[in-house]
Parts: sequence; structure tokens; C-alpha cells
Amino acid sequence: MGFVDPLTAIIVSLAFMIPMLYKRVNLGIVLNATALLVALLALDWQQVPAVVYATTDPHTFDGILAISVVIATFTIMLLSQLYKETGMINDLSESMSKIVNNPKAVLSVLPAVIGFFPVSGGALMSAPLVDIEAEKLKLKPERKAYVNLWFRHTIFPLYPISQPLVVVAAMTGVAMPLIILRQIPVVVVMVIVGWVVGFWKVANVKDNEKALTKDQKASYSKAFVIAFSPILAAIASATVLDVVGAGFHLSQQGFDVLIATLIGVGVLVAVSRANLRVFAKPLRNRGIYGVTLAAYGAFLLKETMNAAGVRSIFTPLVSSGGIDIALLLIIAPAVFGLLTGSPQGGIAISVAILSGLIAFTPKVAAMIYISAYLGYTIAPTHLCFTFTASYFKCSLEKMYKYVIPSFLVTFATALLVFFLF
Repeated sequence: MGFVDPLTAIIVSLAFMIPMLYKRVNLGIVLNATALLVALLALDWQQVPAVVYATTDPHTFDGILAISVVIATFTIMLLSQLYKETGMINDLSESMSKIVNNPKAVLSVLPAVIGFFPVSGGALMSAPLVDIEAEKLKLKPERKAYVNLWFRHTIFPLYPISQPLVVVAAMTGVAMPLIILRQIPVVVVMVIVGWVVGFWKVANVKDNEKALTKDQKASYSKAFVIAFSPILAAIASATVLDVVGAGFHLSQQGFDVLIATLIGVGVLVAVSRANLRVFAKPLRNRGIYGVTLAAYGAFLLKETMNAAGVRSIFTPLVSSGGIDIALLLIIAPAVFGLLTGSPQGGIAISVAILSGLIAFTPKVAAMIYISAYLGYTIAPTHLCFTFTASYFKCSLEKMYKYVIPSFLVTFATALLVFFLF
């Protein structure tokens, strides 16, 4: 037995975790430290090494899954950083803004395209480009900030190589395509809400720039296809592997995303002709290792909470009707996503709590994901949120005037999908 009961261990650990995240301590460090704190408080110390080893035990199915997801997370981050180092991210954004000759369309699509690069505070990458296009529409700073934040996060619920989706699929054992399929109506509403709220009573403006010639359009289209090809290759590979690799259990062991991202990296290196120096530069970026450590931390947190007996806290309450399991499923991920400012943190804690209380079906896995994701999206600790507000020089309160109604409508849509389908 440990020093305290599981409930006390969780409360103390969360009391440690949340302030650390608010102080901008690296998420990977915080998740791993929180997991170890739960283990030290609730378990015999002799058990701690066994729990740590069990998280990535290569002789078990769950251990192999954790290893493959952690490595896949590293390659996802490597792909994102290589886009930046090779300058292909600039080619992608510039060519797209030239092809789509409509400020509103550019403002809604561009942050989403940049959203393919899942880096912390990544909304800062699209902010300068959004600023230029938003000026054509004379948008206020808070509305610029809202458009940049909201549309950036429309792509992730459907993006098969985004870390939170990879983590929730791995932890619940649900095939990712089945989760993505249930997110489609939520994303459609998310985009519509973003358009209505972002451009309400904003008149279209006539672009005074000279129209592109046929040759220029062809040139920009070619540049866009080349720049987008590594992402397309990764998405297509993940989709194909999910379909044809079912018999080999590639998806269940996380190998589909790992192979797909490696293919994406290979295509990027080929089309950009990156040399060894360019390829090695992202490896010196500590951010890559921080996110990779966070992926491991999510699995370690789940393992330690299970070993500590967290489900024993909620099982009697659910059995007696003291807590409605559907309400717990809906609310817990959003609350933990909001408090931790991390979808992975919200997912890891929620899965550990719900494990054994409810079967992880596609609808349950999708609800866990979208609840944690939307909670994280509006969190004040969310780096994209704070960086965007800082860039456009507007307060969080002014942004929340647009963000909260958008969150409520999108979350209501997720609930409708959950209860009706």
C-alpha cells in the first residue's frame, strides 16, 4: 500500500500538475512527473519500477503500442520541423494564398492548412499571414485573433497523424477511421460557426491586386502540389494501411501512423532535396523531444492511475447511481482538457478514470476525444490561444466573446452526434 488512498493521490497530483502547466513547464515533464507522483503516493515504492517498465514493455501488446505511438509522435514533430527548415511551409502558404483569391476563404483555409503542423503555439505561424488578409476586410484585432485560433483547430479532429487522435485511438483500442468518421459533422459545424462568427456583417472587398496570368496560376498550383505532397503522402499512407493492414493489426499496434509519417518525411526530404545539415537541424530542437516525452507521459499516467486503482473510486458511485456514467464521459475530458491545457492530458486522465466503467466503442472514444479537444481549445493555458492574443494585441476576454459561443455550439453538435448516432 502507498502513503495515501487513490483519491487523495489524484487530488494531490492534479494540484501539482495544473500550476506547473500554468507556469509553462514543458508538458512532457509535467505529465511524467505527475504520473510518478501518483505512483509514489498510491503504490508501494517497490512497484514503481515495474509500472514504469510495463508502460513500454516490448513483450506485451500495450507496451508495443506505446512504443510505436511515442516514435510516431517523434516523426510527426520531425515532419513539422522539416517543413519549417526547408522553407516548404512558406511555399505552401504563399501558393495557397495566391490561388485562393478571396480574403475570407484564405482566412478560413490558411490557418487550417498550417494546422497540419502540430507544433506547440503553432497558431503563431499563421498569424502574420492572417493579419495581412484580415486587413483587407478591416477586421478588429480580437476578430483576427479568433479567426486565426478557431480555423487552425478545425483540421485536427480529422487529421490521422495528429498526436491527440493517435493517443486516443491507442488508449481506447478503437480504430482511428471509426473515430474520424464520427467527427465529420462536428468539424462541418465548427467551420460554419467559425465563418458566421468570424465574418458576421463583414462585407466582401474587391481585391485590387492584378489577376494572375494562366502561367502564374499553373506555377502556383504546381508549387502548392509539391509543397503539400508530403502531408498528402502521409495521410494517404495512413488511410491505406488502416484498410489493407487490418489483418496484420497495424492500426491496433500503432504502426500505421508510424509508417505513414516516415513516408511523409521521406517524401519531404526528396521533394525539398534537403541535405544532411538541414535534416539534422530539427534534431537539435528541444521542442521535438518535449512533445515526444508528453506522448510517453500520457501512457505512463494511464498506467500509474490504473495501478493505483483509480477506477475503484468511481465504480461504487456509478453502480449506486451516484454518478451518471454518460455525464462523466461527457464532462470529465472537457474539464481535464481545460484544466491541463492539453488534449493528451485530458484524454489520458479520462481514459484511466473510465477504464473498466464503460466499453470503449467508437462513439465513446470519439466523445472522449472531442470533449478533451474542445476543452483544450478554449483553455487559457493553450499556447495557441495566448500567442494569438499577444500577436494581435487583444485581451483574452475579448477573444472569449467569440470563442465561448463557438465552443457551445460545437460541443452541442458533438453531444447530438453522440446521443443520436
